Amino acid sequence: MRNAFYSLVEILLFGSLVFAAGKPASSLLPPAFAGWQMEGAARLSSDPAVADPTNAQVLKEYGFKDFAAASYSREGVRKLTLRAARFDDASGAYGAFTFYKTPEMLNEKIGDQASSLNSRVLFYRGNILMDAQFDQLSAMSAAELRELAAGLPLPGGNATNLPSLPTYLPRQSYVKNSAKYVMGANTLDRVGTPVIADMIRFDQGAEVVLGKYTSSAGEATLMVVSYPTPQIAADRLRAIDAALHPANAQGEPSPLAFGAAPLYDRRSGPILIFVSGRLPESEARSLLASVNYDANVTWNENTSFSKKDNLANLLVNVIILCAIVVGIALVAGIAFGGLRVGFQRLRTALGGEKRDEVDFIALHLSDKLKEPSRQS
Repeated sequence: MRNAFYSLVEILLFGSLVFAAGKPASSLLPPAFAGWQMEGAARLSSDPAVADPTNAQVLKEYGFKDFAAASYSREGVRKLTLRAARFDDASGAYGAFTFYKTPEMLNEKIGDQASSLNSRVLFYRGNILMDAQFDQLSAMSAAELRELAAGLPLPGGNATNLPSLPTYLPRQSYVKNSAKYVMGANTLDRVGTPVIADMIRFDQGAEVVLGKYTSSAGEATLMVVSYPTPQIAADRLRAIDAALHPANAQGEPSPLAFGAAPLYDRRSGPILIFVSGRLPESEARSLLASVNYDANVTWNENTSFSKKDNLANLLVNVIILCAIVVGIALVAGIAFGGLRVGFQRLRTALGGEKRDEVDFIALHLSDKLKEPSRQS
């Protein structure tokens, strides 16, 4: 009976721990901000299917952690619905932001980046993506959301760093809001790409960014793929070229048959560049050439010297020490000689005789050497 009781207690404790582990630690949404008051309790979940049933796998690839949703009211009239998703780092929040952003949206200054369309505002700050839906916008809606963004918790360490790959997209002829940052195969299949995910191989550490560009003949897609090393990038380019066009697998910028539109590719260091679409070959090669890998060298040794490590500072200190020692010796010598001379003059002034033997001890060795010669 006692063993059964202990077993029941262990089961209950284990179940409570599992429940606590699966439950989000706290809500991402404040109970009140800028005059808005939360109605009821926030809905929390760590399941991406609750946040977005259609794109649950996409959220997983971006590093989804937990989700919160709540309704707010202001002055009993205005309504606001907030949906917040937290990711492992800022790269995931940025990637999800580009996935949900549409070309029709207008850019706003809220959080790190924001876009709006009618009464919907999408923005992210740090590793949190926020989707705000107003019943009606006002002149202060943007300021209210800025206050909300300022109070969101930020991750620590390198989790706040944004990916550098999107900076390789050239600005000339870029179609506004068309950039998509991709971290997995499911996302790549959904956004549409000139190269399928099986050829990219995300299991080898690939990251992808895509953008739309206008040309004289229509619209083109630029796709930049980053790998951890140049060797992996070179292997993937040879494999892609061989799969798409076996007769042209040299890794040079070349048109490859891909559907109805030609595909041009090129490698620069650890990144691969692809251009596809209805555009002249000269413009395609120009767009390819506009993307070049720029290596960032990190020097992990100390580039500045402290006083303790600086050789020049050590030499200066040695010179100063020598000067101090010489000065002390001079002062001591002058003091010793001056005291002796002063003491002798004082004795003479008091009537004493001057005695050289007191001042100097003479052995008179020359006189002792002459005495044997006199005896002989």
